[in-house]
Amino acid sequence: MDDMKRTYIPHPIETSDITLPMELDRLIEAMAENVHEVWAQNRIEQGWTYGPERNDSLKQHPCLVPYEELNSDEKLYDRDTAIETLKLILKLGFKIVK
Repeated sequence: MDDMKRTYIPHPIETSDITLPMELDRLIEAMAENVHEVWAQNRIEQGWTYGPERNDSLKQHPCLVPYEELNSDEKLYDRDTAIETLKLILKLGFKIVK
């Protein structure tokens, strides 16, 4: 099969049956912030800088700001990543303890 014509169909593990306890809310927010920090650090290491609009040729991105300065949609994206990661951990039978 020609790789250029192949269609990728994602099959994430179903986690809709997992409910996270409220005690993890602080962890979710800390993970979301860290997801953003790792992403930003990688972009900066690749030569990206802040720009008011995303510009791939100039390597500028409007989200290269501290987490607390992100708009709610961007924070939601990072939060969803954290939530789905935690749900997967529980779905696979691991326990989260402090």
